[in-house]
Amino acid sequence: MFRNRTDAGSRLASLLREKGIEADVVLAIPRGGLPVGRAVADTLGVPLDVVAARKIGAPSNPELAIGAVASDGTVWLNDSIIDSLDVGDEYVERKRAEEAEAAADKLERYRRDRPPLDLEGKSVLVVDDGVATGATTTACLRQVRDAGAERTILAVPVAPPDTVRKLEDEADEVVCVETPQYFGAVGAFYDDFRQVSDAEAMSYLSDDETGASA
Repeated sequence: MFRNRTDAGSRLASLLREKGIEADVVLAIPRGGLPVGRAVADTLGVPLDVVAARKIGAPSNPELAIGAVASDGTVWLNDSIIDSLDVGDEYVERKRAEEAEAAADKLERYRRDRPPLDLEGKSVLVVDDGVATGATTTACLRQVRDAGAERTILAVPVAPPDTVRKLEDEADEVVCVETPQYFGAVGAFYDDFRQVSDAEAMSYLSDDETGASA
């Protein structure tokens, strides 16, 4: 479906243009969202920055998300799973603090000495290379909204229809190139879905002279 993340970003940018969607800022979710976000930001002619969240895993199964938390502590919790697993408040709060700190550390490492872009009153595009469950995406969208964005738009190349419907409650608009009924995993829709290294991810940010001076 997509050759690689840059191809996906170009196709996503074309769809945004077709829909007449404009933005003041593109925020990519590292690491895989950065090559996609770079293509979108370049096409729209706006700064590129990052937004990050981390999954909060269940006590007995770290891969099972009971929630997610953004770098500023903004949290989304799956109350039904938490209740069914009888996860205690102390565990949730401890993991929330740990994962928020890890997300903040990642952003600081990526931005280096650059301050975050001001989102107050802005139209903000949140971009990733795809969405599966939407847990970390939800936390990112809530952080952007809490930062004062006037309009929050999620733009991704691929996501399952049920996840898109859920995320439409979190964003003002969701734009998705493909919404296959039979999903599996994001990587199944790319010819090249190799892992993006930290160094490569940061290179997409360092290309953004506009964002550095914004």
